[in-house]
Order: sequence, then C-alpha cells, then structure tokens
Amino acid sequence: MLEFARWKYWLVAVVLVAGAILALPNVFGEDAALQVVRKDRSVMTEDGERAVLDLLRGEEVAYSRAYVDEGRLMVHFDAVPEQLKARDIVNENLGRDYLTALSFASRAPDIIRNLGLRPMPLGLDLRGGLYLLYQVDINGAVNQILEVYEQDLRRALTQANVVFGDVAVIADESVINNGLRIALPAQSDADAARDVVRRILPDLTVSMLETGSGSALQVVLPPALIRERQDYAIQQNLTTLRNRVNELGVAEPVVQRQGLDRIVVQLPGVQNSAEVKDILGKVATLEFRLVDTQNSISEAVQRGRAPLGSKLYETREGQPTLLKRDIIVTGDQLIDAVTTATEQGPGVSVTLDAAGGEEMLRTTRSNLGKPMGVVFIEQRREEIEVAGEKVLRDIKEEVVINTATIQGVFSNKFQITGLGVNEARDLALLLRAGALAAPIFVIEERVIGPALGKENIRMGITALTIGMALLFVFMMTYYRIFGVVANVILLANIMLLAALLTLFKASLSLPGIAGMILTVGMAVDANVLIYERIREELRNGVTPQTAIAKGFDKAFSAIADANITTLIAGIVLWAFGTGPIRGFAVVLSLGILTSMFTAVLGGRAILTAMYGGTRRPERLAI
Repeated sequence: MLEFARWKYWLVAVVLVAGAILALPNVFGEDAALQVVRKDRSVMTEDGERAVLDLLRGEEVAYSRAYVDEGRLMVHFDAVPEQLKARDIVNENLGRDYLTALSFASRAPDIIRNLGLRPMPLGLDLRGGLYLLYQVDINGAVNQILEVYEQDLRRALTQANVVFGDVAVIADESVINNGLRIALPAQSDADAARDVVRRILPDLTVSMLETGSGSALQVVLPPALIRERQDYAIQQNLTTLRNRVNELGVAEPVVQRQGLDRIVVQLPGVQNSAEVKDILGKVATLEFRLVDTQNSISEAVQRGRAPLGSKLYETREGQPTLLKRDIIVTGDQLIDAVTTATEQGPGVSVTLDAAGGEEMLRTTRSNLGKPMGVVFIEQRREEIEVAGEKVLRDIKEEVVINTATIQGVFSNKFQITGLGVNEARDLALLLRAGALAAPIFVIEERVIGPALGKENIRMGITALTIGMALLFVFMMTYYRIFGVVANVILLANIMLLAALLTLFKASLSLPGIAGMILTVGMAVDANVLIYERIREELRNGVTPQTAIAKGFDKAFSAIADANITTLIAGIVLWAFGTGPIRGFAVVLSLGILTSMFTAVLGGRAILTAMYGGTRRPERLAI
C-alpha cells in the first residue's frame, strides 16, 4: 500500500503556504521612490512628514503614495523625473534637517508592508546605480603612522631636553619609508635620545649609524607592525566609507573588502556619480597649528625652505604663510562637525574628543593673542604624461583655509569660519564621517542606468519563462499526468526559492537569475530520475502503488549524491568567490535545498494523494 505520514502532508502544506506569503511582495513590482530621513537619525514625526508632503504639493510634484516605514518617510512616484524633481526640492528647502536618497519601493499593499514583508533586494546590474572599485594605498597608511611618530618623537625629545637636529622619514633605497631617522649633533647625548625613543616607541627597532653629516638614530618599524597598520588602514577605510555613504543618504549600499587592498562600493539608484565619487574618495583631514610669528615669511620663500621647527604653506589665495611644525590637534580627534551660520558667513562647528579638547585648552591658554591656522590636507591621484607615456602621480595638497587670532580660552568646541556654503557642507560631512586611514584611488567604475536594469530584468524573466514553458510542454508530452505534477513541483520550487531569497535578504542579480534557471534544470532532473525508476518498476511487473514507492526510494540516493556534490561546489564558490560569483553561489545553493524538498517530499505527497491509500489503480498515466 502507498502511504505518506500525515505530519509530512502538514509539513509540505505549511512550507508552501509560508513560501507563498514570503514570496508575495515580489509580485507587485516597484515604484521610483524618495527616502527622507532626519539628519539626527531620529524617527520621522508626523510634523516632519506633513512638512515634506506639503512642500511637494506646493511645488506641484505629483506622488502616488507616502508613508513612514522604519522611521523613514517613503514617497512613491510614477516616473523617475518626478522623483528627481522632488529630491532637489526637498534638499533645497529642507536640507538643513533632512537627508534624501533615491530609492525603489515595493507597490505591495499596506497590509503586507505592515507585516514586515519586503521583496528581495535587486543587485546593481538589475537596479541600476554606481559601482566603484577602490584600491587602498596601504604603503600610504604606513607613511601616515610615521608622520604621527615623527611628531611624537619631536615633542618627547624637546620635553626631555635632548639636543637633536631633525626627525625625518627614511628615504634610503635600502629601507623605504618604514622608519625614521633622528639627526644628532656632536654635543647631543645619544644614550638619552635612545632612551626617549624606546620609552615612546617600545615596539620599534632602534639602531645607531653614522651619516655624512654626523651621527643619527634609525628607528624602523618591524614587519609585523607594518602588516598590522596596513590591515588597520583597510578596516578603518571600510568604516569611513560606510559612514560617508550613510551621510550621503544612499539606500541599500554595499561596502565590502575585496582581496588584499581593495574595497568595493555599490550604490543602487545613484545617478550623481561625480559628486558621490568626490565625497567618497576624498582623503581629507584638518590640522590645527600655531602661526610662526618670529621668523620672516619672505626669507623662507627666498631660501625655498622653512626655518627649523616651522613649515611653509600657502593660503587659498596663494599667499605664503609660516606655521609651527608642532600639530595641536588633527581631524582624527574630531567627534562631530556640523555646518553653522556665523557672523563671518558659513562655517563649521567642531567638537573634539577629550584628548584633543585638553590639548586645545592648553594651547589657547598659553597663546592668547597669537594667531592659529587651520590646514586642510587633501590627497589625490592624477594621470600625467611623461616621455609619451601616461603615469599616475600622487598629489598631496596642504592649504591654509583659515587663520584667526586666539581671542579667548576654549577647549573641545569651536568654529571654523571663512568658508563657502558648499565648502562648509562638504567639510562637515568629511569630518563627521571620519578621515581615511590611507589614500584610496578608483581603479574601476561602472555606471548602470535604471533603464538597463529594467532591460536586464525583462530579459532574465523572459529567458526563465521561455525555458520553463518549453520544459512544461516536454514534461506533459513525455510523462502525461506525471508531467503535470512535475510542472506543479517546478512552480513550487521557484516560489520557495524566491521566498528564501526574500527571507535572507539576498540580492538578486543577473548571475542569480542564471542560478534560478539552473535550479529549474536540476529540479527537473530529480523528477526525471524518479519517473524513470517508476517506469522501470512497472516494466518489472509490480503494482502501480509499489512502483511509485520503489521509484522514490531507489531514486533518492542518486538524487542526493548529485545535489550534495553540487551543493559542495556552490559552498566553495561562495567561500572563495566575490561579487556576482557569490550571488550565483547563493541562489544555486538555496535552489538545491528547495529542489530536494519539492521533488522528494512535495512530489511524493501529491502522487500519494492521487494514487495512495485504499485506491487500487490498474495503470499509471506515465
């Protein structure tokens, strides 16, 4: 007798119903939408929603629906031009309090949205947007830590009353930019200098050497410390890029490490790529230094170098100025920066951390009436032509953006003035998001338009539909009623796969669609194995019910072997692949699980319900 446990029927039914509910949001499609959030990251209030919507209605911008979802205001539009117009209007009139992001939102009814059901996210090749691949200058990260060590050593040697000539980064070919060299005059105490270095930098290697100009201490970073600094630079850059993306208000971004020294940034729905690239890749920070009022600027310009203890800079107007080499605080010590209106025009209100505030307090207290300069430092890479060949050159620009006299004592809160409106906004964003630990450079850029994404979706769905239609015809022609059952199982398989992708929020891309098509083929393969086993048993003269039972039992080992080996390949692809390869691996692996469930359990449940129990069929339509 052909039997199937009642709990298995319930299991199949519950899984199919749950899968249908989870997959349902994917049926309704998407609208172009504008996402509006508060800058302080608090929940959107009714007053805020009313202010945005009243503004759009006043500007005669048509929207189809609006609601607050997870603290964000989502406004739907029937067309992209209306979406872009709404973004510009909100940014212009409410940009002080709100951030906007171009997005796509499901057309699913409110009841489905209120249940927390969302459609599966689409990859960049389907959604459209900006793809950036950055390379991190990990050697530049080492240079940055050397600059910090240089500053620390200079201050420590001065406080210890050790006579020294200069502290500079090693530029010898034998040891390239992985250490410092401290020049020691003849009257200097080398042992005292060595003790100071070991006390300040105990992890570095210190050695004595003779140079053409006298004795010097060489301080070298060990390889382990260099690797640690490089890894830190990657992780810090990841964090900073994520912060900058969040400040830009991009919906559903992807920022992840790729390989040893690369970072992938995917920004769905972004169209203003030039502005985004400028903000994301800008290696910018600030330094606060006292102005050197004791030495002559004109003499320093004539000699082409600054006096000992000072550094020669230029203002934005191109005027030379001398600043002290000692840094008071840097942009790394900022914990907040917001644009503000001052008597001198737009500015940035800055908040320092405890250490920075303490140092600023000490400096301002002892330098009342003296000028202090703010240095804006930016690094970039540009392509130039040398001897007929194009080469990349790293450029570091250091510009004094503000010089002001210290009128009073302050510590961790003050303002930077003398900026333009856009300049103040960008500077506040960069400082608030954090400085990059090492320069990054775009090595690959792809802009995918929404129209191309729609075309990819259409072609992918067309390919899946045509493939399944031909498959359905073949199965019904070759296996008759059993072919109809197989087709039902295939539809259930696709539904469960979509449900799992939605549940795990796995992005669907073109390789993912290819994985779905491959899953359909593998699911058919499982049914073919089962049906051919049933045919074989019928030819051996067994009863129809026994043929069905033995067909499933004998085919299971072959199905399991084939699917397990493919699952192993999918797991390996996911573990070692990146980007689209991982997307394909995820869909393939989930598809194997759904295929096993629908073919083995789902198929047996349907056939048992049709031919099992007390029925005694004389023949099978197979």
